[in-house]
Amino acid sequence: MNENPYKVSESAIQSPPLTIGAALKRIGPGIVLSASIVGSGELIATTTLGAQVGYVALWIVFFSCVIKPIVQSELGRYTIATAHTGLEGFNRVPPKYFLMIAWTLMTLFSLIPIGGMYAGVGQVLHLIFPSIPVTAFVFLLLGFTLAILLGGGYNRIEKLAMWKVGFFTMLTLLAALLLMRQPQYFSWGQLVEGLKLKLPDSGWQTAIAMFGTVGLGAGELVMYPYWCVEKGYARFVGFKNDAPSIQRAKGWIRVMNLDIVVSLVIYTISTMAFYVLGAGILHGMGIIPTANDMISVLSNIYTKTLGEWSLWLFYLGAIATLYGTVFASTAANSRIFADMFHLLGKYNGDDYSQRLKYQRIFTVVISLIAVGSYLLFKSPVKMVILGGIAQSVMLPIVSWATVYLHHKHLPKTLRPSRLVSVTLWVSAILITVLMGYYVWIKFIG
Repeated sequence: MNENPYKVSESAIQSPPLTIGAALKRIGPGIVLSASIVGSGELIATTTLGAQVGYVALWIVFFSCVIKPIVQSELGRYTIATAHTGLEGFNRVPPKYFLMIAWTLMTLFSLIPIGGMYAGVGQVLHLIFPSIPVTAFVFLLLGFTLAILLGGGYNRIEKLAMWKVGFFTMLTLLAALLLMRQPQYFSWGQLVEGLKLKLPDSGWQTAIAMFGTVGLGAGELVMYPYWCVEKGYARFVGFKNDAPSIQRAKGWIRVMNLDIVVSLVIYTISTMAFYVLGAGILHGMGIIPTANDMISVLSNIYTKTLGEWSLWLFYLGAIATLYGTVFASTAANSRIFADMFHLLGKYNGDDYSQRLKYQRIFTVVISLIAVGSYLLFKSPVKMVILGGIAQSVMLPIVSWATVYLHHKHLPKTLRPSRLVSVTLWVSAILITVLMGYYVWIKFIG
């Protein structure tokens, strides 16, 4: 059996890398997270919003990407400083178990867009093999997912994530660059106008869903500490509360922050490219993705820029993007649910065989719920938007829980500068104001 990444021991201690080049070789959790991020939110929600409102909401896309990493960074800092998982930390936020219950409810809603991604991949495969129905492909993908996740650990997930993120990000960026040569779909004036702080006249529900799913959603913020633990950042420290341990912790926190910056650059570029393609091409053509023609409509972002020959590239990229999110999200959520049962006293946290047992059980349960949601809703676009709204509502809760842990439970020797603390507060306030405004206009105003 592999070494338990959730158990701190003297034998696991490692000194952090001292150069950027060496540190880049030790990143990974952010890349795995990017595999989850660069998925339905970008391909479906972001592109659909662009198709609905044009370039006017481009600033919302950028804001969605850059406002949340400070919360991610402080959750990662807390995990490295304490060796606590995400839920362990949240369980220290009063009232006890509230955040655990809230996370569970949000995750159950977030499984709906995972079902939408199963359906999206099924639609692509159905276009390639028309004689096989979408539902059949969904169940084949279910079997494939279980086979991979039930038999592999973090290293396998990280390698697959790197391949997936790199391939489709580069391809979409190329399509966005070629779009700039088509004046009927793009102008620099439109791009600049989209960066002004103007609200779209319509498409607000999609915009809020996009804020919840594009860039870091609440789900990804909770996932990140688990990938940091499995990468080894926490157990590399040692936790003797002496000078060497503190210096190791600071070094691994620097590596973690580099990991966050690299992933931020990747998913911000990718997200902006998706939005510009949707705003330029789909809005310019006057078409919006719907339940049954989602993939065929979205394929225009490639065929109208790269040429008709790129349809097969889009199919391959769509499969990689949507399925990569299924894969990464299921892997992360199964770990968090398993950890929840440890915190509820169902098994000893040092018993790695029991943790793996619960992980496998929840891998199956989560996958079945996601596929069941597709059979219930049958509309990938609506499924992604519904899950995005649930994540958006959870975002302020996760943000303020992070503020609480930052001030109440982070060791003083590992606290960041005052500027970081202020930035964390500003981020939490902005996220809360945006979500509060949405609730007001949606349910009260």
